[in-house]
Amino acid sequence: MPTSQLSVYFFVQAAVIVLTCQLVGRLARRLGQPQVVGEMIAGVMLGPSLFGLLLPQWQQALFPKASMGTLYVMAQLGVGMYMFLVGTEFRADHFRARARSAMTVSIAGIAAPFALAFALAPWLHTIPGLFAEKTKLFEASLFLGAAIAITAFPMLARIIHERGLTGSSLGTLALTAGAVDDAAAWCILAIVLASFGGSWMGAYAAIGGGVAFALFMTFAGGKLLRRLAVGLRPDAPLPTSVLAAVMVLFALSAFAMDAIGIHAVFGGFLLGCAMPRGPLTEKLREMLQPFVVVFLLPMFFTYSGLNTRLDMLFQPAILVAALAILAASFCGKGLACWAAARLNGEPPRDAMAIGALMNARGLMELIIINIGLAAGVILPGLFSILVLMAVVTTLMATPLFNWIMRRYGNAGLEPASA
Repeated sequence: MPTSQLSVYFFVQAAVIVLTCQLVGRLARRLGQPQVVGEMIAGVMLGPSLFGLLLPQWQQALFPKASMGTLYVMAQLGVGMYMFLVGTEFRADHFRARARSAMTVSIAGIAAPFALAFALAPWLHTIPGLFAEKTKLFEASLFLGAAIAITAFPMLARIIHERGLTGSSLGTLALTAGAVDDAAAWCILAIVLASFGGSWMGAYAAIGGGVAFALFMTFAGGKLLRRLAVGLRPDAPLPTSVLAAVMVLFALSAFAMDAIGIHAVFGGFLLGCAMPRGPLTEKLREMLQPFVVVFLLPMFFTYSGLNTRLDMLFQPAILVAALAILAASFCGKGLACWAAARLNGEPPRDAMAIGALMNARGLMELIIINIGLAAGVILPGLFSILVLMAVVTTLMATPLFNWIMRRYGNAGLEPASA
């Protein structure tokens, strides 16, 4: 297909994607859900599960295979930039505030999903359409564990902020536990990706390179990046030279992590974490977030939806696998985090709220499974199951959290001590 024709396809696709995500996202908000949940569902609707089922010729005409390369690049740019923005909002002080309780909840939220994943993987590994033939059982177990253990950290932070719980004991505990859980899940995913090539020498190089990059950004990157914030004033616009420098650093960070065999999103997130807090990150979010969230991120949701085949769930073996994974996801995360919080002395309201919030997967799940699909670790069957799991657990989080707050009230949500 000529390049000029590909550009025509992209612009038409972009118009349909943004419009659909906005409409479904606003409908989700009317129903009490975050807009991002509606956008996730909109992406699935544009794929073969609904649009392709009702109007297959129109769907294929709008999203021909030849145009998928362009959409993939835009999707990766969108999710990479989004993870950079998430990194700029990451707060290390949450760890110091509720370290003991958070570690207890986090360990439970990681250990239980991985235990269930290792129990299910030998059976799931034998079902056609879930894992690639070259995926070893150990790799399959690790990947499934990471997929079940992940938490929708950005959505968790948004719910806590919207409810005014950011400085509370509950909010601090949830944010800390969610951050630790996600960090562990990403590390496990990095191990899976690094070892998938079959050479542990390559795995060691990738993991070592990733750790070295993370340590550099943690201890040296922040000091070097402070030069970008010199002279910036809250009441003045961000200079284009500073924005250009940040975009160059983002591209290089994404390239570095991709080149060593992990994934570009790690580079964007680590760069965001290392950015100096204050006027620089505030102005970067002000400038970048609307375009990333409204235009680029829906590309990622739609690309995920185009790879989702919910009709595969009608196959008996895959349907049984889907039910087992859904049960393991809910019990292995929500109930484990609730039980750990209660054993650590948290009141019933806080423990139940932690379980509800930590059980949501959201966008983070989609990122992980897209990486797994692109790397050839999983097949469309398991990808579709995990998309369904991400949507269901995310849909449940907000109503369940609101019900807990109505039942127990907001009394006692005092600011957490530093």
